[in-house]
Amino acid sequence: MITAEALQQNLAHCTGTEQWYRHPLGITYTDGIKILTEDAQCMWLVDAITSHQKSYQIIYNPDLQEFQLWLLKVNEDRSAILACYEDSPSTCEPAISQLIPSTDFPMQEIKLYMEQGTLLLPSEH
Repeated sequence: MITAEALQQNLAHCTGTEQWYRHPLGITYTDGIKILTEDAQCMWLVDAITSHQKSYQIIYNPDLQEFQLWLLKVNEDRSAILACYEDSPSTCEPAISQLIPSTDFPMQEIKLYMEQGTLLLPSEH
């Protein structure tokens, strides 16, 4: 498993995308997300975010259809919370929150953006 520091270094180079990837459930994702899923072995994270795209919280919220901020926070006991926000977590409550009972994700926290059906790293925005 990759360390948090090595993963952060690998992701720091992601400032755009040259290729788009299609998830079987319909979203598109970038080179940075592909690197993240391969290095951290966390395709489950993309699967989880994708699975929420058909939820009523997103379908009936035009703002969330345009932009979503996804935040994964790993707890000391290796459980995690995956939450979706319309804006900064400091300014609003999560529209969606999911408990991840156990994870070996190397970083304590990661933020991802979903923009009009494309999942990307903030540095790729």
